[in-house]
Amino acid sequence: MVKKCLSRMSWKLSRTVLRRGKGSNPFSLVEFTSEDYTGFLRQESIRQSMDGKARWVDNVIIERWFRSLKCDNIYINEYQNPKQLRAGIGAYVQEYNMDRPHQSLKYLTPYFAYSNQVHAA
Repeated sequence: MVKKCLSRMSWKLSRTVLRRGKGSNPFSLVEFTSEDYTGFLRQESIRQSMDGKARWVDNVIIERWFRSLKCDNIYINEYQNPKQLRAGIGAYVQEYNMDRPHQSLKYLTPYFAYSNQVHAA
């Protein structure tokens, strides 16, 4: 399920970045409120947080991750097509989760921390 979601998100990000150019917001509210997208989330038993209160805490973690993705990968590479961008994002996600230690996880990788039920302090 997670792999399927990441695959769809990776495809959407790669398509949008190449279409709109670097530095633009790759996602719009319309795309994430469409029946196709919300239906996919319901089918996969994923609860979508859209309380309408514009609380920054709802998005801070993913926004920080997207900032890291863009600064560490997208902006410094010259991807020529969506296929290259998808491969680059996939490699980044793999490195981020499997090889890169995180301070908030006591310098463990996310994969190691969560597979061994070690939680951030």
